[in-house]
Amino acid sequence: MAGLELAEVILAVIIGTLAAIVYSLRVLILLERRVASMEQNIQKMTSRVLKEEVSIEKAFMSKRARSKGGRK
Repeated sequence: MAGLELAEVILAVIIGTLAAIVYSLRVLILLERRVASMEQNIQKMTSRVLKEEVSIEKAFMSKRARSKGGRK
């Protein structure tokens, strides 16, 4: 009878350990999704900044070209 109780305790520990592993994997997946979402938002923001930089650069170059044309 004592052997059966020990086996039950060992089985409970094993099942508890497996449950903890599954829960940890679930948390890791949720965190990975959040990081992926953050990365996607950062990519969107950098593309917007790049578009803005290009438009500013074009405006600067056209202004520069007009000022050079006026000096001749």
